[in-house]
Amino acid sequence: MLTFDVVGTLIDFEAGIVECVRRVAGPAGSALSGEEILAAFGVAEDEQQQRTPGLPFTQMLDPISTRLAERLELPALDGRGSPSPLRLSISGWPAFPDAPEALAALHRQFRLVALTNADNAATRAMSRTLGDPFDDSVTAEDVGVNKPDPQVFAYCLGRQSVLGIGRSDVLHVAQSQYHDIGVARRLGYTTCWIERRQGRAGSGATPAPRSVAVPDYHFSTLAELSAAVEEAPIANEIGH
Repeated sequence: MLTFDVVGTLIDFEAGIVECVRRVAGPAGSALSGEEILAAFGVAEDEQQQRTPGLPFTQMLDPISTRLAERLELPALDGRGSPSPLRLSISGWPAFPDAPEALAALHRQFRLVALTNADNAATRAMSRTLGDPFDDSVTAEDVGVNKPDPQVFAYCLGRQSVLGIGRSDVLHVAQSQYHDIGVARRLGYTTCWIERRQGRAGSGATPAPRSVAVPDYHFSTLAELSAAVEEAPIANEIGH
């Protein structure tokens, strides 16, 4: 079975955030580089995660948007009149170009489960964008906390255990060291790091991790994982 972080691994939230900021803030937003916007978002998310660890990422976008408005001096982004511009933009966030085809290929061999800090409504919207590839989904709204809280992984494993699936049968696939790879490794899961920002400086819109965990598998795209499954014995090491 493969479990997937969705936002940042399958859905290009960085492109969605930059597009939203520039569209809503106009010339002032367009004057900022994409990396400036993303770095400010990553800091704002980290701050908000510490304040409201149980709030789904979707709702967290409202106070994050307010923090961005203050940090970047872009009052049009203010999220106090919920829902914020960032939260409203979720349904338009694009899939990474390789994601729908790779997910469809992987789905022919594996059970696929979304494991996301988004709420249920946003997860359904993003799943449609990806071609509805998932057999199940576990969201922060379901669990009541966000990754990297280990409870998210425990809840997911409990749901899948009724099918006879155990921890050793799971490969967790994610781009975020902060939210996913580090905690999954500590919990004993086999992990695959999709390093979407490979070759780029900084951690973008994702909060920077205290340390970088070494994954079992490491690719820059989901297409590379899909190809590796076809060409190498990875498939034999993961439960279906």
